[in-house]
Amino acid sequence: MEKYNIYIILTRTNTAISKLIQFTKNDEYTHASISLDKNINCMYSFGRKYTYNPFIGRFKQESIDKGVYKFHKNLPGLIMEIEVSKQQYENAKTMIDYFISNSNLYKYNYSGLFYGLLNKEACYNNRFLCSEFVYYILEKINVADFKIPRNLVRPESLLNINGKIIYRGNLKEYKHTSDNYDLKEMNLEGLSAV
Repeated sequence: MEKYNIYIILTRTNTAISKLIQFTKNDEYTHASISLDKNINCMYSFGRKYTYNPFIGRFKQESIDKGVYKFHKNLPGLIMEIEVSKQQYENAKTMIDYFISNSNLYKYNYSGLFYGLLNKEACYNNRFLCSEFVYYILEKINVADFKIPRNLVRPESLLNINGKIIYRGNLKEYKHTSDNYDLKEMNLEGLSAV
């Protein structure tokens, strides 16, 4: 029987927003993306539309070698693999395809970021934070339900989902080694991020 997996990628960059989140929440990881392939060639999230402008955000396809990531020789992060059914995988793909086709309708949830730092709800149909988007997909396909407002889901919160950490370290090295080596897998069962 064929297995289907979805991948959550958590990272920490040296941007001002990342440093603010890390300082305020004391989180190791400050950005979340989702991918449908183990090599994480295509990751999806909400972030900067333009590399040098943090004030305009949107839904986007990410790559380890482009955008803000291209300026990092060392990109701290982890990759978590979540086993799903064929139907859940197809539903996630359909949702991501919808976001791709309608990306002009979606913007970054800046008020959700601000209110999230104060632990207050600020959710909108067409605005998402990075972790809010990843959680939205996982909640809609019945993989996760934290029973909290979407904007309060931080990247580290996603560690509470049952899955396996298949890589932790410099994500720049993972991209180059994932095709050639079997990575040591580590079980992660509801590990608390707090």
